[in-house]
Amino acid sequence: MTRGLATRRETILKIVVSEYIATAAPVASETIFRNYQLGVSPATIRNDMAYLEAEGYVTRPHTSAGSVPTDKGYRYYVESLAKEVELPLEEQYRIRKLFQEVEEELERWLKLAAAIVARLVKNAALVTLPKSSRCRFRHLELVALHEFVALMILVLSEAILKRQLLSFDRPITQEWLTGVADKLNANYTGLDSSEIVARRIGLTAEERQVTEAVIDIMAAEDEMEYEEPHLEGLRLMLGQPEFAQKDRMLDIMELMETKEWLSTAFSPRSRELGVQVVIGEENQDKMLRDLSFVFSGYGIPGRVSGTIGVIGPTRMDYRRAISAVSYMSGILSDLVAGVCRGD
Repeated sequence: MTRGLATRRETILKIVVSEYIATAAPVASETIFRNYQLGVSPATIRNDMAYLEAEGYVTRPHTSAGSVPTDKGYRYYVESLAKEVELPLEEQYRIRKLFQEVEEELERWLKLAAAIVARLVKNAALVTLPKSSRCRFRHLELVALHEFVALMILVLSEAILKRQLLSFDRPITQEWLTGVADKLNANYTGLDSSEIVARRIGLTAEERQVTEAVIDIMAAEDEMEYEEPHLEGLRLMLGQPEFAQKDRMLDIMELMETKEWLSTAFSPRSRELGVQVVIGEENQDKMLRDLSFVFSGYGIPGRVSGTIGVIGPTRMDYRRAISAVSYMSGILSDLVAGVCRGD
């Protein structure tokens, strides 16, 4: 938590942040005096601005220029926002109506959620697929392809489908493979990888081979932090003045084409419910240190969860972003809960 400021200096800092978010131009003390009735002289405002600069909350691009917030200033602003920041009721109603009009399909819900948030905050928005804390075995099929080769089709929780070729040391038939699949389905359905390892049943060498392949796939799935996200509004973000330079724009576009950046951009707690904000230099990856992230987990705690968030320059409308992400994570949590109840 950032150390507190005296009331008037806090007010001036909030004005600087709000004005800079709206205009992308340095904020002069004369502008504050002229547009805001603070009941003090221009000299007092200048002194307060000098104090904020000395304490690292604002900086001036040039000696004669106005002030712009630093990451420390943005952090203070974010922490001073009321916890009850909410979207206006009419916007909440419109969003609910949009979800009622779309087909009841998870992929469509996630794409719609990202598109709505991007439009609300005029920056990029992303949403990851919901993922189980530990995936569970649902169904296995084995299909003969060759005398010694079979295709394993493994269905996991949340309808995750995996395929793998298996080579055996003995000739196989479809009838024999079907018997192996029936036996493993009867014993493993509903279990996670550790429970399958602990399950003591008599297995032939070939059945153990199939089981080990299943365990390896499930363990790899459990370790995977993020699937490819739905990303919307990248053009809105790149249209901001901060990305006017072509080189920086290309860097961001190249970065967004990969998914490795997600694991460094988001904290390990990003799937937890509740909005989190990462500002500029707080990012671990130096390629992200002129960006801010507002994100929240959604889903069912301890069971299945995903992440929805906003990406933009540090000059982001944090109030708007926090309220949009908070509301949308609640909607997605309700939708996921409904799907899970229907399973």
